[in-house]
Amino acid sequence: MRLSSSSCRVGRCQWSIRQRLTAALTQERPDATRGILMQNGKTISASYGPWLVGLGAALWGTESAWRIPLNELFDARVIVFWEHVLILIMFLPILISRLHEIPKIQPCTWGYLLFSGFAGSAVGTIFFTLALKYGNPTVVNVILNIQPVISTLGAFLLFHDRLARRFFLYAGIAIIAGVFVSVQYPELIGVSFERAGLNLGTGYALICALFWGLATVAGRGVMIGMSLRLASSLRVVVGLTCMTLILLAYGKLHGAALWPPAVQEHAAKAIVLLVLLASISGGIPLLIYFQGLRLTRASTAGYFEMMQTLAAVCTTWGVLDASLHLHQVIAALVLIVAVTMVHWVQQRIESR
Repeated sequence: MRLSSSSCRVGRCQWSIRQRLTAALTQERPDATRGILMQNGKTISASYGPWLVGLGAALWGTESAWRIPLNELFDARVIVFWEHVLILIMFLPILISRLHEIPKIQPCTWGYLLFSGFAGSAVGTIFFTLALKYGNPTVVNVILNIQPVISTLGAFLLFHDRLARRFFLYAGIAIIAGVFVSVQYPELIGVSFERAGLNLGTGYALICALFWGLATVAGRGVMIGMSLRLASSLRVVVGLTCMTLILLAYGKLHGAALWPPAVQEHAAKAIVLLVLLASISGGIPLLIYFQGLRLTRASTAGYFEMMQTLAAVCTTWGVLDASLHLHQVIAALVLIVAVTMVHWVQQRIESR
């Protein structure tokens, strides 16, 4: 579960999320953008900072290994509910230490937080779980790289961020590449999307990218109004509240749905998978990633975050045997390069 702060996905947060988090971190510690820390007037080398970013991102990329088998035991909404419960337990010490900041939060910041928690932490993660259930997991993880394009456009519309002249060129290439990643038989697109191999999982992945992208934009508003640690913790609280209401609305907030017969037969397996999802692919990489951001330039961090896609593809293809056709591999590489260029051109214009 990217617990982004637009952010921390309850789980993947992609580049734009992390760029905003970097901005928040550098406000708290001005020297972070130079990849150093100041302690007792001395400069501490941080050459390992980018590797911490890469490690955190790579651990985020492993979540398919736990979420896919959990899909066989739980309803997707129940998985996300338990995920939030466990991550909140992990983050309680951070939340409690920041409770004194809550009275200072402005109404507009609460609005951004509620939306980001609902769209990103709850609904977006539900659609990601459904995408893994009904689609090719490798395709799903690659398709989600389109998210920074959505969040950049959202920031342009809501916060009037500047767009680089070549943004639409690279964004267009990324979208076209995403189409070819999504279909198994591109020559049949003219006949029908269904015969071309476009499935329900791809649709869920695109909806997930939309919600996470919008949550990224809302997360920027959150970061302006509160500290990073409080935002991360409250994001989980909002997400859990939303998931509780969603389960209540669907009539699943009861023992038989929260712990169904299939889980009762494999209780140890379910518990281990949930703990791994919430820890190895949730809270732990979040802490590692944030520590890396404190020691890494924003422009450098963006490229080390590619470890998330690499780890996700290694997990889904190498471990779960969800392979791609040759044209999908080529399209995936084009998509990743195009999104990297979106990141690069926007980074250049934002640094001016």
